[in-house]
Amino acid sequence: MTTQTPRKDRAAAAVDSIIVEAVGFRMGLLGTLFFCAALTPSLLPRSTLSQGALAGAALAAGYGLGVFFRWLWHYLGLTDPPERLRVPVNIIIAIICAGLAGYFLSQVTGWQNSIRSLMGMPPVTSGHLLEVVLTALATFLILLILARLYRLVSRFVSRRADRFLPRRVANVIGVVVALTLFWSLVTDVLVTRALKVLDASFAQYDALIEPEAAQPASPLKSGSRESLLRWDELGRTGREFIASGPSARDIAAISGRAAREPIRVYVGLRAAETPEARARLALRELLRTGAFERSVLVLVTPTGTGWIDPAAMNSVEYLHHGDVASAALQYSYLNSPLSLLVEAEYGADVARALFEEVYDYWRELPTERRPRLYLHGLSLGALHSQASWELHELIGDPFQGALWSGPPFESQMWRRITDDRNPGSPEWLPQFRDGRFVRFMNQHGTPEPMDASWGPMRLLYLQYASDPIVFFDYRYAWRRPDWLSEPRGPDVTPALRWFPLVTMLQLAVDMAVTTPTPPGHGHVYAPADYVDAWRLVTAPNDWNDETLSRLKAHLTRELARASEQDGNEAAYGNRGG
Repeated sequence: MTTQTPRKDRAAAAVDSIIVEAVGFRMGLLGTLFFCAALTPSLLPRSTLSQGALAGAALAAGYGLGVFFRWLWHYLGLTDPPERLRVPVNIIIAIICAGLAGYFLSQVTGWQNSIRSLMGMPPVTSGHLLEVVLTALATFLILLILARLYRLVSRFVSRRADRFLPRRVANVIGVVVALTLFWSLVTDVLVTRALKVLDASFAQYDALIEPEAAQPASPLKSGSRESLLRWDELGRTGREFIASGPSARDIAAISGRAAREPIRVYVGLRAAETPEARARLALRELLRTGAFERSVLVLVTPTGTGWIDPAAMNSVEYLHHGDVASAALQYSYLNSPLSLLVEAEYGADVARALFEEVYDYWRELPTERRPRLYLHGLSLGALHSQASWELHELIGDPFQGALWSGPPFESQMWRRITDDRNPGSPEWLPQFRDGRFVRFMNQHGTPEPMDASWGPMRLLYLQYASDPIVFFDYRYAWRRPDWLSEPRGPDVTPALRWFPLVTMLQLAVDMAVTTPTPPGHGHVYAPADYVDAWRLVTAPNDWNDETLSRLKAHLTRELARASEQDGNEAAYGNRGG
């Protein structure tokens, strides 16, 4: 009896330790599993570079978790496998890792094509696996070096503190000091300096006067000779917005009816120092152009760069035969994904300043003589536009409605309504109560009938199920998204699966660096969908099915032409969003 028990104990310990090795605490099986999961499809197609960087980051994350669990195993005093078992176990694990990585890499092309086919994109014939693996290894090594550097700093501090304090206390101090130092370097030095450099470069780019952007001759446009705003102060995106709109002749040629010249007001960052001063300039410009005598007035919140999607504004101007005035304030030079991740609240004060200035004047006008007031924003602009007003201040005199396209995941109002949606309606196209106050729309319309009645305000969210800026969430690191439940969105591949932490990384990469999608998918909102969305929100008259089809075809051609001129298929909307 005395000789059998130790043998049984040693055997049990060996089995337990082999299990520990098998889950990758030492040899990186957990990292390999993360690497493989990162190769699976997400919402958007990926480039070779983004796929490799994502896989390398996931490999590093899995490897780091494995190191942590290995440390925890030792900290708890649990035993390691006998020396004679380590080599064969590690060989077996290495074979498993190589087999898993090889299989998942072989599926990359098919997985990417499963997304592309849903979006009407041509298939890829190769996943460029060698480039993906090399990029992943480079990313992994960079992150590993940073992790080792962090550990060196932590140990250095711990050893110095160990001279005066108990060892465990010294270890904690080392971890905290190293974490604080690295966090400060990343946020206060790297991020701050990087943002300053990017902001300066974007500011210089914004100041460029594009050769094709001629100063407008119409006094109804900002930057004209009669305008209170100088043409060179509008910025690149402001000049593009002013110069790209349709003329009265363009509108009449499509609608077959008499049309007016649309009014467009844009105030760039260089026009005044404060948001309030720029908002006052916008109101003065609206008054100068007679904007409050039009039938429709739209307050537009641009994207991070100050860009306004021409597909959105051209649509509403055509639908109302040019009897539309619009106003926008620029608040940043950075693109929306970057602004959303590092300064999501920056710009809300600008949207608020414009709304307060215009709304306070608008509500003093006689009801029968003032225009219908609407809000609009795409991407980061939708986030700030939603936050520009308070419900209590509208009681008794609400504005008429809003169209928000691609509302970012940080949008609190959108999140509350989505979470409180009617039972049984999908997260990617919710229904909220009876649909009289707010509705959701995608490329196939709304769940409610087109002729369903509205209340006094019409709020509409235009969103695609494949848009990662809408459906990203940090909580997906540990929680499965509701939008993965059946039925899925029309352009979400059935091959998409949820993996802890990895899915969150995939969607973050989808937001930042992806292959541009055709209009109607991802974060690129199609003119035809804008036409249907503005019809729901503003209820224009005198359009039949034939003229609507002609309008949609015309706007789609204009968008394709603009894309060809830019020489970049991302011109559909990723420039500003």
